[in-house]
Amino acid sequence: MTAKLVPIGNSRGIRLPKSVIEQAGLSGDLELIVGNGEITLRSSRHPRATWNEEFRKAFEQLGPGALEREREEWADWQNLPNDFDDKGWTW
Repeated sequence: MTAKLVPIGNSRGIRLPKSVIEQAGLSGDLELIVGNGEITLRSSRHPRATWNEEFRKAFEQLGPGALEREREEWADWQNLPNDFDDKGWTW
């Protein structure tokens, strides 16, 4: 497949067929990667966009109540004993 650069105001652009956009799964903002005589387009995604869903799946695999148990265990994390507090820190 080929495309032509067309004038768009003071810039140039290309038109992508709807089928190409759908096949590539593009929507919204796009990330442009330029190098070695080529331009790559891909959907712009936040690196941690799926973390909530991934954590939810992980806790589901641990069984019922796993998330609540973790929250309870770490609720007072600031006061957990550790070697640095006991041996490494000096005033």
